[in-house]
Amino acid sequence: MSYIKITPKEIEEKLQERFNVDGFLSLRDLPKPSTFKDMDRATARIVEAIKKNEKIILIGDYDVDGVTSTTLMKMFFNEIGVELDWIIPNRFKDGYGLSPNLIPRVEGYDLIITVDNGISALYASTLCKEKNIDLIITDHHIVPSTPPTAYAIVNQKQRECSFPYSEVCGAQIAWYLIASLNRALKSKIDTKAYLGLTSIAIIADMMPLQHINRAMVTAGLKLLSTSTLPAIKAFREKLDKVYLNAEDIGFQIAPVLNSAGRMDDAKWSVEFLLSANIYDARVRLDRLIEFNENRKSTEQEITQEALTKVNPKDDVLVIQGENWHEGVVGIVSARVGRHFEKPTIILTDSEDGNLKGSGRSFHVCNLFKITEPCRPLLLKFGGHASAIGLSLEKKNLEKFKIEINKNYKNENYKKIQIDPDILGELSFLDIDFNLTKRLKAYEPYGQGNPRPKFISSNITIEDVSDMGKEKEHRRFTFSQNGVMKQAVLFKTKEIFQIGQTVTVIYEINENHFNNRVTLQLMIEKIF
Repeated sequence: MSYIKITPKEIEEKLQERFNVDGFLSLRDLPKPSTFKDMDRATARIVEAIKKNEKIILIGDYDVDGVTSTTLMKMFFNEIGVELDWIIPNRFKDGYGLSPNLIPRVEGYDLIITVDNGISALYASTLCKEKNIDLIITDHHIVPSTPPTAYAIVNQKQRECSFPYSEVCGAQIAWYLIASLNRALKSKIDTKAYLGLTSIAIIADMMPLQHINRAMVTAGLKLLSTSTLPAIKAFREKLDKVYLNAEDIGFQIAPVLNSAGRMDDAKWSVEFLLSANIYDARVRLDRLIEFNENRKSTEQEITQEALTKVNPKDDVLVIQGENWHEGVVGIVSARVGRHFEKPTIILTDSEDGNLKGSGRSFHVCNLFKITEPCRPLLLKFGGHASAIGLSLEKKNLEKFKIEINKNYKNENYKKIQIDPDILGELSFLDIDFNLTKRLKAYEPYGQGNPRPKFISSNITIEDVSDMGKEKEHRRFTFSQNGVMKQAVLFKTKEIFQIGQTVTVIYEINENHFNNRVTLQLMIEKIF
């Protein structure tokens, strides 16, 4: 593993290259809502329903994107004084999105609006038509060759859609629909205020933090830091932070919002975000945190079990377990995949006797593309390049394993030996506040704009100590040519010796503590 030495100036040049296509956009650069196919048609139908006092119901999804999309729409309808009922399907009882299971619950409504789902609801959409319920689908997932029957479909991935960005999330489309309705109804609601919650969805749904996504997240993060929404105030209080950054959302807020849908019912997350006062928000947040703690322990148990079932010779790992918790199999597939550095699919027994699960990609593999030809073996299938959901009969499991591994080989993926997120070999002499100032200019970091990583060699361990209740973390003092740096490594059982010479891969972090700011290296790997 060899990397070219890099200077602070070259680091900045490399980061700038990430934005060579669109540059740094602002909210002024956002395309108009009408650039979405069917946006005007959808808006007109909703306006008509409002004026005629028709019964409208919203169908969301149980992940962070679906939860925030549902919350945004409900907040807007509350502000304009219009009744809007909503359903977040239960992962375990209802399945995903607008499914036939929900049809008995939507009978009697005049209009259904979906957010962050619906584009794969072929059968459910025909049932809506039979029952004379108009259906407006807003979704961002891949459009099937035969789209569902609907009054309007707002999805940037439709061929006839002129919206210029293909990678946006469900909450962004919901936000655009709100902006379109706001204008059509002459409501004069401040839709910019809705960007705080929208930014949470963009980060949680791992949209690339470039083009308009970066502009919306940058604006959204500023709004979150001053938000008077009780739910956001409760989060800031719990995290003991005034300013929220992308990492706070990705690693703290999103898992908590996701946990209700994984462990019980995502309606708890929507109700938390809609909290009318700080007292309700605190109580509801504590319930979500409890769900998240349960999720963590369940996920760890299943991950340990799954690791023992891996066939390391396979290019795509397909692992089946009995009675594994359906809500965490996606996270487990990511954990196992990271451990073996391979795309991974985790399957568990479902109530109907079939197998149901989730997959996560690794490296350059397009998991959706290599799974698509296996459709004849699958009962359900959906997702995108880096994450999929599927179900199949047990009798087809071995055929599926063989076929997906064959498809992987046919794509001739080259395993990346060099981590593309490592910008180069950095000298300790160049790690200072001037460098972190340069790095901050390219925030927020995340998908499509990863936080820069560096490698440094010939490092001496001057000191090492344990941290954490279980002594599962390590704190280091490193030196290189007389320059000392503090560092931390989380979740390791490895033993390190003082005086040991090592190579380290790390990110650079400003540590704010007791009104002091120090630089510390966040270690990914020591070897």
